[in-house]
Amino acid sequence: MSDLVDKLICENLKALKPYESARRIFAGGDSDSETWLNANESPFANDFNINTAHFNRYPDCQPPKVLLPYAEYAGVQADQLLISRGADEGIELLIRTFCTPGKDSILICPPTYGMYAISAETCNVGIEKAPLNDDFSLDMPALCAYQGKVNLVFICSPNNPTGTSIGKAQLKQILAHFADSALVVVDEAYIEFDANNTWSKELAHYPNLVILRTLSKAFALAGLRCGFTLANSEVIQSIMKVIAPYPVPEPVAQVAAQALSQNGLKQMAEQVEYLQQQKQWVKQQLSQFPALELVGDDKANFILFRHPQKQSLMDYLVANAVLIRDQSKQINLDNCLRITLGTQQQNEKLLALMASFFTQQEKSA
Repeated sequence: MSDLVDKLICENLKALKPYESARRIFAGGDSDSETWLNANESPFANDFNINTAHFNRYPDCQPPKVLLPYAEYAGVQADQLLISRGADEGIELLIRTFCTPGKDSILICPPTYGMYAISAETCNVGIEKAPLNDDFSLDMPALCAYQGKVNLVFICSPNNPTGTSIGKAQLKQILAHFADSALVVVDEAYIEFDANNTWSKELAHYPNLVILRTLSKAFALAGLRCGFTLANSEVIQSIMKVIAPYPVPEPVAQVAAQALSQNGLKQMAEQVEYLQQQKQWVKQQLSQFPALELVGDDKANFILFRHPQKQSLMDYLVANAVLIRDQSKQINLDNCLRITLGTQQQNEKLLALMASFFTQQEKSA
């Protein structure tokens, strides 16, 4: 680091290790030479129409053609919704709005999505941790002990990378426990794969409830970077104080509006059902491999598993142009790998390679 950069960079960023997204680990997600099963993306690439007539104008901050249909889809009022550049921006906006740098803290429950901690670190906000139990349920006593010590409680449900959902009774208890001290942020990025467990209809009952959503997963629009924050209007208006003036580009708004049309919602539901069926089939096939242990639950579009030869298997798949995600650095996930569900053809390719790997290992034993 140069002397000038070292002198000027924020102190809290000097030791920060950036989030290792799937594209930072393996660049080139548009390549057809690899099978990409490492980023919890949809395998479907749907067609959309783009009108360039207004590209010379700044876009609406919160375009009604996206805001209104998503509010209807989620079952909330328009003033309970904010559109952002992916749910990742929603995480950062919440931290910037409700946490004072160098003073306040957030609470996370690892193993979980890494951007909660990274966003807090970049904002010089503290990070408290209440790790999940061995079965990946919430450690309620540990979590509740942070009452009055944190401003935001992040709970991912379905959780990435464990695929587990939080029970309604536990979440009600958490919302009540932190009612006067913190916002409880429920990240529902994968909720279309566990639709009965959404909390979007509960905003009226819980003033401190915030929900994060995205078009990246079930809607097959990870490249669009379009997410949503659902909360009571006072929370939304507070976030609007810090959001960028034009967070939703016009092409993004056009595609999102089409995805939220009647035909778009129908297509999404059909693709989710396809992936649900693939998930059950892949789980069945995985269970036949020696020493392979399925880990967590299957409430999202991925499968987590553990194997003592994790690294050798990962290296073999990468060498054969099939990319999955190593999750073994997270707490309680030693030797764990995560598979994103792909098309049947992609899943068959993965399983065939895994079968070949285990056959080779057996012969060399």
